[in-house]
Amino acid sequence: MAKITREEAKNRIEDLTSKLNEANRNYYILNSPTISDFEFDILLQELQALERMYPKLALPDSPTRKVGSDLETTAKEFVQYQHRYPMLSLGNTYDMDEMYSFHSKIAGAVSQPFSYSAELKFDGVGICLTYRNGILVRALTRGDGRIGDDVTRNIRTIKAIPSELTGGNWPVEFEIRGEIFMPYAAFDRLNEEREDCGYALFANPRNAAAGSLKTLDPETVKERGLDCILYHMLGENLPFKTHDEMMRAAAEWGLPVSKYSKICNGIEEVMSYIRLWETERKKLPFPTDGVVIKVNELALRTQLGYTAKIPRWATAFKFKPEQACTRLYSVDYQVGRTGAITPVANLDPVQLSGTMVKRATLHNADQMELLDIHINDYVYVEKGGEIIPKITGVDLDKRSPGAEKPLFPKNCPDCGTPLVRDEDEAAWYCPNDDCPTQIKLGFVHFASRKAMNILAGDATIEQLFNKGYIKELPDIYDITMEQLLTLDGWKDASAERFLKSIASSRKAPFHAVLFALGIRHIGENTAKVLAKRFKNIDALASASEDELDGMDDIGPILAKSITSYFADKRHVEQINRLKADGLNFIETEEMKLGEELAGKSVVVTGNFSVPREEIKRQIVLHGGKNTSSLSGTTEYLVAGTKPGPEKIRKAEKWGIKTISEEDFYELTNGKH
Repeated sequence: MAKITREEAKNRIEDLTSKLNEANRNYYILNSPTISDFEFDILLQELQALERMYPKLALPDSPTRKVGSDLETTAKEFVQYQHRYPMLSLGNTYDMDEMYSFHSKIAGAVSQPFSYSAELKFDGVGICLTYRNGILVRALTRGDGRIGDDVTRNIRTIKAIPSELTGGNWPVEFEIRGEIFMPYAAFDRLNEEREDCGYALFANPRNAAAGSLKTLDPETVKERGLDCILYHMLGENLPFKTHDEMMRAAAEWGLPVSKYSKICNGIEEVMSYIRLWETERKKLPFPTDGVVIKVNELALRTQLGYTAKIPRWATAFKFKPEQACTRLYSVDYQVGRTGAITPVANLDPVQLSGTMVKRATLHNADQMELLDIHINDYVYVEKGGEIIPKITGVDLDKRSPGAEKPLFPKNCPDCGTPLVRDEDEAAWYCPNDDCPTQIKLGFVHFASRKAMNILAGDATIEQLFNKGYIKELPDIYDITMEQLLTLDGWKDASAERFLKSIASSRKAPFHAVLFALGIRHIGENTAKVLAKRFKNIDALASASEDELDGMDDIGPILAKSITSYFADKRHVEQINRLKADGLNFIETEEMKLGEELAGKSVVVTGNFSVPREEIKRQIVLHGGKNTSSLSGTTEYLVAGTKPGPEKIRKAEKWGIKTISEEDFYELTNGKH
């Protein structure tokens, strides 16, 4: 670093400390990062260098002296406990040469041969589990490294984490630490649901995992698809000599450990491991952001010790995010189902992580302002979690003189209605219930599989709307055979299938109907919670804002959305029409038909004579459990016509019994 004056260093240290502490708060507390990990680490390294140059200028709240904390917003919601052993952070680098320096320091400090454990760095949320006599007794978040939040109830819903250990010979009491993470498939499903409900999207799987882990309702956590990898054990007089031996024992006890770890003899094997996973990680179904290197021999770890913040015997090599620079030539403004206006950048096509990127979301007006976007700017594009293209910055050196800022619209791009914005929300909305785009998307949502499960996609809804057959949700139940036959490409058979699905939709349970109404911020899970709590639509409609706000996982924004919805006479009239059409607005508990599948996991694939959701419902009614993917605990694969070939192959390989629809009915004694 070039020499700077004491006064310049003082100002820069104050500026960096403020920026980095704010970035830590956005990352750990708000789960809404404003800068990338790479940018944060570069600024932190600059601050560390300045503090070494002028140590007396370091501020008491310097981020170089403490780990990030997630405790601020949860102190009243979760009980907190002190960690028996502090949860420290790791030193990290993006430079291969610094990995050689790390090795040299280790080799110079010890006088005996040693090896390394090289492991993938899972991009999730730190967790500390305590087992006593083989039973999970407590799960704490990292918190501030000294104190963590007790999230044991939520952790028990994660399938990978056993409440009781298998085998034997485990210590009477020990801690094991690791990472709670969200696989890409679960992340995609969650963001699709949030987008459908008008919620802000999670920026990446790490933030989604953090937000999910701090959810107050364990049932919601259970449905988020979280997973876990454990990588470090602590306790008194543990009977292990190496980290590798310790992790193999953990696996034998039924604990989830990484199958991608490798013992490396020497720094060159470590480097080969890093180079391998720099590319191979893109094929993994979960997020990783680097490689962790640890001295394998536990006695040497004790000898090497710790600094105030990090262990000297471990470090992380972090992968630089794949980034591309391309020109932004225009911005479109899309109207969502709930009226939210989303700006989308149109880009000169650029290759990124194996795909061609042409468009990237700008999220909202605030994000556009934060990025200071101008038309014809050259922007940096990354893939959030290697999936979602996002703009992370602008190359100001390439900005054209006179470049203009895109103006966020004041009126709806579709119907022209002036946009509105609630003071506690980031998005601008079109408040017009007659906005054509909102109406059509509302019908698509109403007909979707998890709502009313009607055979009507975007193209069908577009035709029905353009011909004037549907304007309000109840209109779909008034459609006739004659009207359907006027649609392009429709014949008697397709019209009959559509009308049959309309008839079947009347059997949908109340929570599905509530979800189908499309009330802003009510997703599938929230609909189930509300249906279970209020039992019928009239009780929900008469609930006060305070009563709703007092429920776990509802909050003031959703409470206001619900009361505003039912205060609108048009919505009440539509619900009355839907009641007259035979829809179910009362929650009923279905009686189990039997226990033929009690305790058994079942996977469904292919097409059936009834909707697939009906097969899944029958599984539950007969005591079984639906799972989306095959595993060692799967009992049956129910295969209809055109089943997934990969599922069939895995079932054969793993010895899982595959049965037909007819076999399934026979298995359940025809009770359906």
